[in-house]
Formats: sequence, C-alpha cells, structure tokens
Amino acid sequence: MRTLLITGPGGGGRTTVAAATALAAARDGVRALVLSADRTDTLGAVLGAATGPVPVEVRDGLTAWRPDATAGFRDDLAGFQERAANVLDLLGASRLDAEEVTPLPGAEELTLLRALRDAALSERHDLLVVDLPPTPQALALLALPEELRRYLRRLLPPERQAARALRPVLGRLAGVPMPSEWLYETAARWDMELGAVEAVLADRDTVVRLVAEPGPAGADAVRAAGLALALRGLRTDVLVASRVLPGEAGDGWFAGLAAQQRKGLEEWQETYDVRPVRHLGHDPRGTDDLAALAVPGAAGTTSVVEWPVEDRLADDGVLVWRIPLPGAVRDELDLIRRGDELVVTAGQFRRIVPLPSALRRCTVAGAALRDGELAIRFAPDPDLWPQTP
Repeated sequence: MRTLLITGPGGGGRTTVAAATALAAARDGVRALVLSADRTDTLGAVLGAATGPVPVEVRDGLTAWRPDATAGFRDDLAGFQERAANVLDLLGASRLDAEEVTPLPGAEELTLLRALRDAALSERHDLLVVDLPPTPQALALLALPEELRRYLRRLLPPERQAARALRPVLGRLAGVPMPSEWLYETAARWDMELGAVEAVLADRDTVVRLVAEPGPAGADAVRAAGLALALRGLRTDVLVASRVLPGEAGDGWFAGLAAQQRKGLEEWQETYDVRPVRHLGHDPRGTDDLAALAVPGAAGTTSVVEWPVEDRLADDGVLVWRIPLPGAVRDELDLIRRGDELVVTAGQFRRIVPLPSALRRCTVAGAALRDGELAIRFAPDPDLWPQTP
C-alpha cells in the first residue's frame, strides 16, 4: 500500500488537499482511505459526509475514518488496570470507571499512530492518505515512535528482559523489588506496536506531502518542515501550493497578493516539485468542489533519504558520514557524540541516532556543513579498529 502523509501550517488547506487527493485516486479506480485525527469533523465538512470512529464509505472506492481517541484511551486504561490489578489492590487504589475516563495529552497522537499502522497493514485499500495535524504537531508525531522505543529500551533493556525468568531469585539476591512480569509484557507489546509504526513511516511507499499557501508565513513553515523531515530521514515528494490566485487578479489588493504568491512560488520551485492548486473563490465543500481543485496525483517519488558512509581511509584516513540537512544553518547546528549514538541538533529540532557499526569504532575528527549537507569525519580508534596483518 502507498501511504501519503499530508501536513502543513494551520489554515493552509491540508485537510482539503488530503480529501481531494483521496477522491481523485478513487475516481481513477484506486481503493483509497483518508484518515484524520481532527477533533472536529473538518474532513467530513470538506467531503460533504460525516466521519467518525467507524469508517464510512463516501463514494465507491473512497472511505473516510476519524478514530476516537477517547474510546481507544479508555480501552488501554481498562487493560492496564486489569494487568496491574494485584499492584493496585496492594496499594489500596480505587479503579477508574469507563464513564469517568477522559484522554490525557498525547492520547490523540497515539490513537492516530495506531490507526495509521492498522490501515497500512490492511489489504482492503491501495492508498492511505493521512491528514496529519499542523506541521509542528505532525513533526512531533512522526518522531514519537522512535523516541518512545528508545525510552523503553533504556528503561527495560532487552538483556534485562531476557533474565525475567530469574526475577524472584534476582530480587532476593539484590534485596530490592524486581519489575513484575506484566511490566515486561507491556514493554514488549509497546515495542512491537511502535516498531510496526516505524516500519510504515520508513517504507519506500510512504511519502510526506507538504501543503502551504505561498507567502511569507508559508515560506517559513515550509523551510522549517523541510529541515525537520530531513533530520528524521524523510523528504517531501511534492509541495502543494494551495489557494493560488489567478494571474489576472486585477488591480489593488488582489493584485498585490497575487504578486506575493508568484514570488513565493518562484522561490519554492528552486527546491521543491511545486504543484499549484487554484483558489476556487470559496471554501471547497463536497466532492464536486474537490474534483475542481485538480490536486496532484498520489503517485510520487520515494521518501527514503540515504545517509551514506563514504570510505576515504585510503586517501585521508577517515570515514565520512553524509547527512542531508537542507535549510540547516551552521550557527544553529550542534553535534554531540554519546556512546554509540550521535545527538544532532538543527535549530529547534533534535534527533538521537545510532551510529553505523563501522563508526562506533571511530572517534569524531570534525564536521562541515556545505550546500545543505552535513559531512562528519570519523577517524578509526586504534584501540578498537581491526589491525591489518
């Protein structure tokens, strides 16, 4: 299945473009599912059909789904209380009833990730179009699976889980309580579920599509999004310029806005595959309006970004790790080597990435940022590098 992750600045028309993209695919005979996590039914308003926690068929080949975070959080909490029943009883804690449960911050994001995973693994559709939240929230959402898995593995390393059968003996020897079996099982289940989401995001058939209205605010949002996505190993296939005014906008206020949009489009075209979508003169409502937008098709280039390691041992005695970071600024770039991991900070964005196996036996010898690419030089550590006979 091909997956399109659509995001952009708030109010930029991303939900409209997501709905129009799925509709266009359905008209071409593709079984499409459009997924949204918006609390209000903006997706349903655009499609002209109410959407909710049960997938609804809008027309032949097009299904819309807006999962319910409250129901998912309630089910997860009920399962947790059941698994931790002995601990809760020991502490004298009173359990929460389903009627009093409201989702905590982050529940909506986890619900959307779970729905994305389930939809992507389903064989009932050929195309999944995900209406992600506005760009800042979407970037945090895309980082969540990797970060949560890292936290889980630090708190409950696999080697400790492997010894869980010896928990009673280890508890007596150490003289401290050891984690209960349900905690290990929960951590393993979460790791598996998050790993499945990561696999969907890393799949070559998963692409990110940005939607923004050309102008100063849209330019700033697109610049930040491009850098953040590259840091996560993703790249946009298409930049949809929404609500573009016609060139013959006339005089006065509309002419000034049209000129500003043209300038923004020219700047974007230097970096992105830009697809303008014209302004209809009103907010699109219903399938006829969506079809009139003529959005770009679902087919596109791969979103996989390669981070190659260049072998320059023979010439310069170093290995070079090349990381594409378009839009990065040298003064806002920071690198920290932490064991077998590298902490990369680019502006307001940060990612902790494991070093490739060969680089773990090296020391950092320097770094340089040129033409949107970060090149980090690693020199072999004599104490760790295999010696030639």
